[in-house]
Amino acid sequence: MNPAASLVRADGRRREQLRPVKVTRNFIKHAEGSVLIEMGDTKVICTASIEEKVPPFLKGKGTGWVTAEYSMLPRATHDRSPREAVKGKQGGRTLEIQRLVGRALRAVTDMTQLGERSIWIDCDVIQADGGTRTASITGAFVALADAMAILKTRGVIKKRPLNDYLAAISVGKVGGEILVDLAYTEDCIAEVDLNLVMTGKGQFVEIQGTAEKTPFAKQDMDAFLSQGWGAIQTLTALQRDLIGALE
Repeated sequence: MNPAASLVRADGRRREQLRPVKVTRNFIKHAEGSVLIEMGDTKVICTASIEEKVPPFLKGKGTGWVTAEYSMLPRATHDRSPREAVKGKQGGRTLEIQRLVGRALRAVTDMTQLGERSIWIDCDVIQADGGTRTASITGAFVALADAMAILKTRGVIKKRPLNDYLAAISVGKVGGEILVDLAYTEDCIAEVDLNLVMTGKGQFVEIQGTAEKTPFAKQDMDAFLSQGWGAIQTLTALQRDLIGALE
């Protein structure tokens, strides 16, 4: 018997099964859009704030901007991590993730229809158990859509300038098995770790894949993308149920 075939996930999930997903909207009183997204024990607060100006490089060009910031609370993990503000600079991981979130959201936003205004997305991890960047993207999309709905209600835009839904998921190879939505205990021993960002129509926005131990074959990559797409469909269906049609 192949030992890999007998692999059982710590939480009893099937290989392709997501952790329980819960999205609580209007989680923060003052933000135009806000959600608490929970994927298993990973919990992220995502807020969207509207600012009636754009960065200097866009001023006068009639286009908007969507950008993101990401942070992790000191006790989001097992051991306390000092606040980056105390250190005086952001770490490389933080910068990478917030740029990823911003890029992903801009990929499905029609900036010309947003007008000369910015929407700031803040993703704050309050509890981490793997997949914080992917949960941030999935939750941030809902917060962004809700903020745009506020603009529509105010009459400053005619429709939400979103081209498609957007979600992200982690996929990995652990013990020779391809698993979806890795928890921390799986992520830290994975032979391959991949983060996948896709639209509701199945178009790729970003693929981040790394062989942690040994190189992986093309058939593995095909399986990662296939399994990941199945999970993305589940997440974008949830988004559709929450925010309705993109109009």
